[in-house]
Amino acid sequence: MQLHPYLNFNGTCDAAFKFYEKVLGGKITLNLRFGETPMAENIAPALQDQIAHVRLESGSIVLLGSDCPPEHFEKAQGTVLSLNVDSIAEAERVFNALKENGTIKMPLEKTFWAIRFGMLTDQFGTPWMINCEKDN
Repeated sequence: MQLHPYLNFNGTCDAAFKFYEKVLGGKITLNLRFGETPMAENIAPALQDQIAHVRLESGSIVLLGSDCPPEHFEKAQGTVLSLNVDSIAEAERVFNALKENGTIKMPLEKTFWAIRFGMLTDQFGTPWMINCEKDN
């Protein structure tokens, strides 16, 4: 069994996943727009180019997402993406990239359980925790 986070966006999914692809060093393996689906004729013209489903793979990470019609969009609440990395350098790289135009909730620093831990919400509204328990 596997659990894959599915992120919903309000028209920014394409930009968000291109950003995550760069930050996470992954590859977008599927990027399907509403206008490319069998339901295209039932989708408003303004939404045709938005993302119906996207899949990003990076090592063991699979991140999925889509744009929601505006009337169905809800901001992320009560969940956080927790990214565990193997080195201080990688923790700093990822944290610094994700904080671009975002909001830091807890700076990346040493804690009693990790050599680096930080929390932020990125520019697309996705909450993240970056955790590095040991430096390899």
